[in-house]
Amino acid sequence: MSKRKPGRTPRDRDPYRAREAKKYANPIPSREYIIGLLEHHGAPMGFDDIAEALDLRDDERHEALSRRLGAMARDGQVVRNRRGGYCVVNHEDLVHGRVIGHPDGFGFLQADEGGDDLFLSPREMRQLWHGDRIVARVAGVDHRGRREAAVVEVLERAFENIVGRLHIEAGVAFVSPDNKRIAHQILITPDRLMAATQGQMVVVHITEHPQPWRQPLGEIVEIIGDHLAPGMATDVAIRAHDIPLTWPDEVQREIASLGEDVPEQAKQGRVDLRHLPLVTIDGADARDFDDAVYCQRTKKGWRLLVAIADVSAYVVPGSALDTEAYRRGNSVYFPDRVIPMLPEVLSNGLCSLNPHVDRLCMTAELYFDADGKLIRSKFFEAVMRSHARLTYNQVGAMLFDGDTDLCAEHAALLPHLHELYGLYRLLHTARAKRGAIDFDTVETRFRFDKQGKLAAIVPLLRHDAHRLIEECMLAANVAAARHLLRKKMPALYRVHESPSAEKLTDLAGFLGELGLKLDGGLEPTAKDYAKLLKRVQGRADFHVIQVVLLRSMMQAVYSDNNIGHFGLAFPAYAHFTSPIRRYPDLMVHRALKHLLSDEPPEAFEFTHQHLAAMGEHCSATERRADDATRDAADTLKCEFMLDKVGESFDGVISGVNSFGIFVELNDIYVSGLVHITALDYDYFHFDPIGHRLTGDRTGKVYRLGDSLRVRVAAVNIDDRKIDFVLDKAVAGPGKDGRRSARKTGKGKPAAKARSTDKRKTKDKGKGKRKGKKG
Repeated sequence: MSKRKPGRTPRDRDPYRAREAKKYANPIPSREYIIGLLEHHGAPMGFDDIAEALDLRDDERHEALSRRLGAMARDGQVVRNRRGGYCVVNHEDLVHGRVIGHPDGFGFLQADEGGDDLFLSPREMRQLWHGDRIVARVAGVDHRGRREAAVVEVLERAFENIVGRLHIEAGVAFVSPDNKRIAHQILITPDRLMAATQGQMVVVHITEHPQPWRQPLGEIVEIIGDHLAPGMATDVAIRAHDIPLTWPDEVQREIASLGEDVPEQAKQGRVDLRHLPLVTIDGADARDFDDAVYCQRTKKGWRLLVAIADVSAYVVPGSALDTEAYRRGNSVYFPDRVIPMLPEVLSNGLCSLNPHVDRLCMTAELYFDADGKLIRSKFFEAVMRSHARLTYNQVGAMLFDGDTDLCAEHAALLPHLHELYGLYRLLHTARAKRGAIDFDTVETRFRFDKQGKLAAIVPLLRHDAHRLIEECMLAANVAAARHLLRKKMPALYRVHESPSAEKLTDLAGFLGELGLKLDGGLEPTAKDYAKLLKRVQGRADFHVIQVVLLRSMMQAVYSDNNIGHFGLAFPAYAHFTSPIRRYPDLMVHRALKHLLSDEPPEAFEFTHQHLAAMGEHCSATERRADDATRDAADTLKCEFMLDKVGESFDGVISGVNSFGIFVELNDIYVSGLVHITALDYDYFHFDPIGHRLTGDRTGKVYRLGDSLRVRVAAVNIDDRKIDFVLDKAVAGPGKDGRRSARKTGKGKPAAKARSTDKRKTKDKGKGKRKGKKG
């Protein structure tokens, strides 16, 4: 490969040169060609050697090659040795993947190729962060039968900045990371403290990453504030999960010219819907309104208009605003604030369908027959004017309670709302026939006092007005997916895989003990799940069965490859309705607009390769948002429980592990752990299939869904943990009537008291970590 024919460069011989030329103005040889070069050479090659072999002579191409080799190293395609030479990863001997740290100092390597994770000993973890990408070799098998990994090369560091709490002891300053999967403490020299004081929450920039022989070093670059200050839980979560908070200067310059009103020129060429009584229906505390609806009866059924704010009219591909929106991926909804995907001038202004002002929108016009079946759909650009900003409770009061004042105020809208409700009932019936899974879970919201402290956690009550809008959005999303598929248009879909065989086997074991069975074997449908849920409704253990069914499901993600949505029982599904707060919805709008331009799908500027990468990125930012909001909520719950240590509450077992049981307190919606050492004096068998702990001597059983009365023993805000102990003063079932923890068989006398370090569980499972983190 290194010998060249006269007049032909390596770029000419690259079989992927056309693809590279399409992506780059000044392309260099592809990754595949570079790998072929290294394999043919048979030995590590330095950067200059590779550049010469590829006939790359100018600085611009040298820079492009440097970036490409760096990306190939991060992706585990090549490894750079200590002398700076590059060689191809031998996948038979080496494994590349991501590190998953454990608070106790060890870790696992989650291989990119899948399969069982490799164990990383505390010694290997000394040089690693949780989240690092590495190449490792299989070093052997430990006493538990796990493959052990030894680090060969760190490909990519997970962190440049870390959030934590500053400690100063005996003149030595260090930061304990807020992320408990990071076992390192970061040393801070006195000249890099930035005037931070003991106990404050800070952001530390890593100046030297951990090495086998040395702890990491850093310098404080931001003082977030005092521990437990109002709003601190969210401030820490934002920085700990690297959620973008400020808008780059380029974005500020791009939006500087945007005003409050839509320019007249922008309205030209659009369908005028301003005469139609479109309305928004949202929560009472909503600040942005990205969807409006209108419904009317037709001879054959119904016509439904779902108008969505036209974000794509303002966010142009390749602009600084687009780049930042993609980086964020989605808006993040914390208990006390929102970090938006788009600047406020758009999210609360031009792209919010505020009442009585003109707004640009993308509209789905949907036609349903008398049975609620979607028979025809059309998408178009429009200009609209919302005729009212309604809340769910207002709509419920008008439609279900006949509130005379509200009905009089919105008399002109009421007939259309009744038509909307009539269509909803048909769509809801069709949903049940289709077999969509409808889990009966409780959503909660936080209430804060004037000082910004958590005052209460209250359930969010849902009624038909919520479900009405939900069904309209589902219908528009399905219509968008069907339209894109029919036109063979590259697009992002919201996909949900069917449950894995392993999870279904475990589920069958659990249900079998209850005399139940999920139809469909290892290939059930959503209808099979829905039928089982309906069958067990009203049983005392309904909550338990529902939780186990829910945990058997996979996580929905974004993908350019449509495989359907299992949970909703749709063969195709896409997110169309929230481009203000989700980047995939913006991409669906762009795909729909491309079809409106009469250009062929092949001319769309985003290829399947681009969309696949976008799907992975947006799925990751969605998980990041979930993790960040969960951390903030858990911290707030710990703060809320601080003054309740010593008090007793009724609760329900919400989780069972080999180390204890998790209990959720009734009416408070806070969970904590009753550690195995705080249970009765006994040896406990952990049954992961039956979700229970069983006492070896007493026969006492603690099972998912059992009622217990517990006492708050301790609250650890730093670790976001609440510890409970059993309240021995109360026995029998809890207030909600669920069965209480009970004995099985004849029951043996309780064992004599003994030291807590001898209390153990006997795990029926192997305890082997597989596939991915739990």
